[in-house]
Amino acid sequence: GAGEAGWWLGASHWSRYSLGRISPRLSTKAIVTVSFPGILKATKYRDRCLQVTLLQTKTRGSADCLYLNIFVPHGLSVSSNLPVMVYLFGGAFLLGASNDLAILGDSLYDGKEMADRGDVIVVTVNYRVGTLGFLSSGDARLPGNYGLWDQHAAISWVRRNIRKFGGNPDNITIFGQSAGAASVSFQMLSPYSKGLFRRAITQGGVALSPWALQTNPMALTKKIARKVGCWRSDEDEMLSCLKVSDPVGLTMAGKIDIMLLLGKGVVMDLLELAPVVDGDFLPDEPMKLFPNAAQFDYLAGVNSMDGHIFAGVDVPSINSEKANTTEEQVKGLLGGLTKEKGNAAVASAFGVYSVHWGSVPQPDVVKKTVADIETDFLFLVPTQIALQLHANNTNACRTYSYLFNMKTRIPGFPRWVEAEHAEELQYLFGKPLSTPLVYFPRHRDLSRYMIAYWTNFAKTGDPSKGDSKVPVPWPPFTRNHQPYLIINHRMNKYSVSYDLRSYYVDYWTRTYSQMSAAHTSEEPQKLTPGGMEDGNESLD
Repeated sequence: GAGEAGWWLGASHWSRYSLGRISPRLSTKAIVTVSFPGILKATKYRDRCLQVTLLQTKTRGSADCLYLNIFVPHGLSVSSNLPVMVYLFGGAFLLGASNDLAILGDSLYDGKEMADRGDVIVVTVNYRVGTLGFLSSGDARLPGNYGLWDQHAAISWVRRNIRKFGGNPDNITIFGQSAGAASVSFQMLSPYSKGLFRRAITQGGVALSPWALQTNPMALTKKIARKVGCWRSDEDEMLSCLKVSDPVGLTMAGKIDIMLLLGKGVVMDLLELAPVVDGDFLPDEPMKLFPNAAQFDYLAGVNSMDGHIFAGVDVPSINSEKANTTEEQVKGLLGGLTKEKGNAAVASAFGVYSVHWGSVPQPDVVKKTVADIETDFLFLVPTQIALQLHANNTNACRTYSYLFNMKTRIPGFPRWVEAEHAEELQYLFGKPLSTPLVYFPRHRDLSRYMIAYWTNFAKTGDPSKGDSKVPVPWPPFTRNHQPYLIINHRMNKYSVSYDLRSYYVDYWTRTYSQMSAAHTSEEPQKLTPGGMEDGNESLD
């Protein structure tokens, strides 16, 4: 036996271990770990947490879902004191699993290649998503953040037990992508994480992203209550009804209704279920919690077109060869993103993003601008703010910034499209190496580079230093010096650049943030890339 809920399976390249069970209904943060007498034959993945399907038509998964998967590199002898990398999956806080998106028989998040090539232990974990993971009343009656507590419990379990698998509990790195990256960011900011892990990596998302925080949770909870027949004028009665409601019905009530768009608003508005400031796990607004993150080494970045897939829903013409994208469509998108600031913000932002068009803009230039707007607003600018705040607050730990811009492999998109949202994951998890027939040599080169940088960082806190050779040294991001690494298959000394899209970062963090709100409201507003009003925090 290896302690609570953990067992060594020396004959297996990777093994899976129970994290515990939860109530199928809306529950408290308490999670009970269970023991298992003897050796657990961990030969298949367990169920994902109960969630809607990708098409939002039904549910899948189970309430008995809090399991984790441990990938241990196996050589001629059993390793010891290995660095540990814990991965948190993405999926808009609505769907996903530790073994999601099977590619040619293997999960996208299969950790074997990274574990073997980087000589690290990789752990992937499940956590509750959707209504059961993030529904909240905004107070202690239904505090929310259950999915974040699940992640915390998983990381805590790893710290207590990973030594039995050859891991070093004092050298844990957590990493994630999209909502998983925002989750990593929230874990860094929570006071409950003090001393729990050592380093963190966020890929395409941070706690400051405008989609990462629900600022009006009770309004959403009332909407969910109406859908499941729990609406009551008395809030306590309504919440009591929700707590005993059918979990499948609750889960379906949290689905995204794509038909609500119909050319109005933006996709971001549909992503309603998310973490909240609960006064406990997140005791304050994320912007104010960065002193808590100063204890961790931090590596963060985005893909060059993280926003393209969302822009293609908001402005479909950008992916059409036959249709041009008009100025009115660009302004409409900006209006949807900046509606809390009003028409003045639309005119201001349009001027910033169209300044390079010329008198007769090329159609592809306009279309790429739409993708850039959503990439900046949803991903790049919030990440740059997070990097700066981390560098400002830390003395002993390091900060690193990157831009992943490998051209997309997704067929059918225009030629100008570079790296889509989540497209870096196939390289990080070594798919070009494990399934070489569907990739080219350049993709295998890139995969080796990413695995080397990420696992070196997990080992030493410096992505350039470790057992794995890298193509170019990666300089740290500091308070006054802001280099970033451009990651693709052609990496050399010119892959280091400086001040990533600083013209646009400055616009959103300074000019936009100083604009007056379009209306006053007693409700706190969503944090936007420019959400630094009222002197909450300075980047200077």
